[in-house]
Amino acid sequence: MKIREITLRHLKMKMKSPFSTSFGTMQDKEFLLLEAKSENEHIGWGESVAFDTPWYTEETVKTNWHMLEDFMIPAVINEELDHPNQVSNILSSIRKNNMAKSTIEGAVWDLYAKEKGLSLTKALGGNKKRIEVGISIGIQNTIDDLLQLIDGYTAKGYKRMKVKIKPGWDLEVIREIRKHYPKVPLMADANSAYTLNDIDLFKSMDEYGLMMIEQPLAANDIIDHAKLQKEITTPICLDESIHSYEDARLAIELKACQIINIKIGRVGGLSEARRIHDLCKENKIPVWCGGMLEAGIGRAHNIALTTLSNFILPGDTAGSSHYWEQDIIYPEVVVENGYINVPAHPGIGFDPNMETIRQFTINEKIFS
Repeated sequence: MKIREITLRHLKMKMKSPFSTSFGTMQDKEFLLLEAKSENEHIGWGESVAFDTPWYTEETVKTNWHMLEDFMIPAVINEELDHPNQVSNILSSIRKNNMAKSTIEGAVWDLYAKEKGLSLTKALGGNKKRIEVGISIGIQNTIDDLLQLIDGYTAKGYKRMKVKIKPGWDLEVIREIRKHYPKVPLMADANSAYTLNDIDLFKSMDEYGLMMIEQPLAANDIIDHAKLQKEITTPICLDESIHSYEDARLAIELKACQIINIKIGRVGGLSEARRIHDLCKENKIPVWCGGMLEAGIGRAHNIALTTLSNFILPGDTAGSSHYWEQDIIYPEVVVENGYINVPAHPGIGFDPNMETIRQFTINEKIFS
């Protein structure tokens, strides 16, 4: 398999409603799409999940464009590739920049599956025909607003609720949710907003039966999370701390968590995500697939990854209509009673909606 042409696009889409976390609030989502065409005229698609500001990781849309244009695309285009795993080897001399790496590797995985006549699910080794999904709810203006959203999402059958928390918007929020929804599967996502000085706060959360607390402490920390996990019964789930197989291995060895959230972009691509999945399965650490407010291409990759056997907890892959008036794929991703049906067509299983893609493209460059 040889890639003879790559098109890189910068898109900007407005979300249906603002999404707020402890980092800040987002309304317009900028992202990159990478289209890779083989000598056999098959096309693979990848999506960058970096934001336009470096509040989740150090990467941004602009740094991803730079890394792809100046280093990664020249390294991969016109190379003979037998398998997508080779991409990470080709790019191994480039430090970090995992979201940029994932963008091009994702396109190669899609292209590889299409060349083989396989769904991306089958190419990865997945076997589920449908996946369970939950919903991620940003910080709201009032607790009543939050409760109304949870009421709507439970009615739609979502399998768990994830609520964002931050200092001043935490214990009272959890207490009120549990008062109204005592049995709903519930988790809290702190996005690194706390320190070990908040141990008593997390001990207080133990009584509310949370599925997990996601990334309570610093984004680059594993050791303090291990200290916190010893003090509380609620499982800690690591997100921002896990950028690689080695990070996951250390976290498991130090008992810093009981659950790991695998995000394809954060760990550098599907190949590394699958390695982390296999490691967690061997160590009986359940995993789930986190979301990065993806458009349809990135959402399709998440669906395929979630079909691997150790993804036993509902992920963040909500339907297209939850975020967008119109997505960039067809058919759009649809959630039915908390499940998404996994497409069986070759590659990601969804077709790009080129009219919509062109509508939201603000910059484009072709490489050959």
